[in-house]
Amino acid sequence: MENAASLVADQRAFFLNGNTMEYDFRKKQLQRLKNMLKDNEPKIYRALHKDLNKSDHEVMTTELGVIYSEIDLAIRNLKYWMAPEKVPSPMTHKGSKSFILKEPYGVALIISPWNYPLQLALVPVIGAIAAGNCVILKPSEHAQATSSLLAQMVQSYFDPPYFTVVEGNQQASEYLLREKLDYIFFTGSTETGKTIMREASNHLTPVTLELGGKSPVIVDEDANINLAAKRIVWGKFTNAGQSCVAPDYVYVHETVKFRLLKFMIKHMKGFFGKEPLKNENYTRIINERHFNRIMNFVEDSKVIHGGNADVESLVIEPTLLDKVTWEDEVMQEEIFGPVLPVLPFVNIEDALYKIKHEPKPLALYYFGSDEKIQQQVMEYVSFGGGSINDTMYHLANPHLPFGGVGQSGMGAYHGRYGFNTFSHQKGLLKQTTKFDLPFRYPGNKLTHNIFDKFLN
Repeated sequence: MENAASLVADQRAFFLNGNTMEYDFRKKQLQRLKNMLKDNEPKIYRALHKDLNKSDHEVMTTELGVIYSEIDLAIRNLKYWMAPEKVPSPMTHKGSKSFILKEPYGVALIISPWNYPLQLALVPVIGAIAAGNCVILKPSEHAQATSSLLAQMVQSYFDPPYFTVVEGNQQASEYLLREKLDYIFFTGSTETGKTIMREASNHLTPVTLELGGKSPVIVDEDANINLAAKRIVWGKFTNAGQSCVAPDYVYVHETVKFRLLKFMIKHMKGFFGKEPLKNENYTRIINERHFNRIMNFVEDSKVIHGGNADVESLVIEPTLLDKVTWEDEVMQEEIFGPVLPVLPFVNIEDALYKIKHEPKPLALYYFGSDEKIQQQVMEYVSFGGGSINDTMYHLANPHLPFGGVGQSGMGAYHGRYGFNTFSHQKGLLKQTTKFDLPFRYPGNKLTHNIFDKFLN
């Protein structure tokens, strides 16, 4: 991508001219983004169906619905988010006023993945626009129809020096990352995240990394088993398991394991039919490489439901694996597909100890009715975010921060947290000129006594 330097230079010039600083401008751009989506909804449905065979229901609930909710929240609260935040000043600063100003970084590069190719591209864009940045969006080339549509829509509705889409493969991202950017926001794999961070270090560019990991579900013996099974099946097999916060494995108390499996199979049939490979509304795997990787996890001897696949249509049945151990290949990396291993535990303390000593996951889900145990689980294990007695639903609440910790990422976004991510928090003190306290200057005999009094 030979024009990366000129593209960044054009956006920086647009930003430095102060075009993005005013409330009215930012609000107008957010509304324009919403209008763009509304005007092109039929094309969006077709593109996501072409890329992943997403049903209309899934497009609205997991893609468009999330984006509309985020835009509406940003528009309603933008003036409040932008306002200087007054903070207290200590007694030693008598006569002064202290504020935090929210300052945009400048040119933000957003690199988005293929699994939710619209939502995970545009929700960060909402935060960047609200905060007053210029945006370069690099969508995934693996979701080609959505990537192409994004480029066409943005070109029609926005000026390139303000907001533009760059299509292309990994090399296009590499060219952009060589430039001096003001912020980088990346959603994808941990390994690629490490590369992004190395490139960002060349210019000391701040980054947000939304990565992944093996997100566990814990089902305790006092859980509502039928409801737990239903919500686990929904969370795991939405988008054919190609979700960064999808349950990666189930850790279930051995006394309720059989019941949980029975109810999960019941709900799998209810959601996807007895022959999921023939279900026209069931999401496919993005490409053959990922299809083959996922199928390597499916050992016939461990399959208790599903396990069939169609390489022509790139569809893998919702699959349950039993008699899985921590040494099995399926437990060595994030699955990111419709295969769900189930492991038993006897004591919750042992289960938590094991999870805690694995890499920190992006999400964790606990099913159980004892509030003390709920609190113990949430506080004892480090993870990005999660739910009690549910899966994935925390992701759809724009009032909650969404992000990882450790190998599952750094930084957070959604709602105000997205605005804050793309804003530098600038501390400012305004001092009075009506008087001048003498004790801070050298040579004053009262200085030591006054400071000692204030500090004690």
